[in-house]
Amino acid sequence: QVQLVESGGGLVRPGGSLRLSCVASGISRSDFSSYVVGWYRQAPGKEREVVAKIDSLNTGQTFYVDSVKGRFTISRDDAKITAHLQMNSLKPEDTAVYYCHLADYWGQGTQVIVSS
Repeated sequence: QVQLVESGGGLVRPGGSLRLSCVASGISRSDFSSYVVGWYRQAPGKEREVVAKIDSLNTGQTFYVDSVKGRFTISRDDAKITAHLQMNSLKPEDTAVYYCHLADYWGQGTQVIVSS
């Protein structure tokens, strides 16, 4: 059974930074490297939305929702079966629970609160 565990969330002031991590278990490095990894978020009262995705290292292609372009960076380390989301210049509207996604699997989420 594949498990995804997110970490790195917390309370940060506007303009601050956080780095989220997603560690996978129950999956080989080879299989992990072949999957697209995504970060999603869900704010209170809103639907879950995609934030960023990264393709396998064969292509390395990335996707970002417009609202985070230039501020967030998604990366992956297939050797460590890990993905990251570096979030800079955070805004109050980035407040949400952030989820890691791979294939049919979701993590439990990590809370990000941006507030002064």
